[in-house]
Amino acid sequence: MDSHKLQDRLYFGLGLSARHIGQTANAFRPAGAFEPLKKENRFLRLPAAFVPATGGLETTNTYGQPFWHGVFDASYTRPGDYIVLGSSTYFIASQEPLLPVLCVMANRTISIARPTVQTATGTNPYGGFTPNGFSALMGLWPASVLGEGKFSTTSVNLPTDQAIPYWNILVPAPAGVLLLPGDMITDDIGRSAVIAGSELTSLGWRLIAKMATT
Repeated sequence: MDSHKLQDRLYFGLGLSARHIGQTANAFRPAGAFEPLKKENRFLRLPAAFVPATGGLETTNTYGQPFWHGVFDASYTRPGDYIVLGSSTYFIASQEPLLPVLCVMANRTISIARPTVQTATGTNPYGGFTPNGFSALMGLWPASVLGEGKFSTTSVNLPTDQAIPYWNILVPAPAGVLLLPGDMITDDIGRSAVIAGSELTSLGWRLIAKMATT
């Protein structure tokens, strides 16, 4: 039996399992860089369940672990699609043949913009960032935003200064969008951060961001 037939049988088996242990979910396919979960991006309803990527049904997930295995018929899905099951949102990070579907649970919704630089130095001697000069790159993307486990201090370094946390962010990679250090991230609870490192992987974007302080 060739690999394509084995893959079809695997997905069919996952679909049967999802019918028994899962619930009805909605699948969304982003179209562009903004609002991937808008109504017109929904393309499929399917039974689905999710189990921890380490341990499966024999253990629960733990803090700081965003990875899950999706139990659903993946014949019509692909990496970058979102699966919304009840109040939980996941995106497909990897869907390799004959392997479990690797998904990432999203706990925040983020938007990313790039500060624009004043370059007309002949009429404007200031060559830095302007407060309102931002160019939107991505808007309202569910993402995994977790603490990176390291902190920095302000340049003033006073005894009363608070440590500034870093975030570890996983988010799909929309076509044509390049994220760079210095880009600004905002989330759905009003926090802001600046990208310190960006890595485009086969699973999507992996970002390290330093939380902005005032």
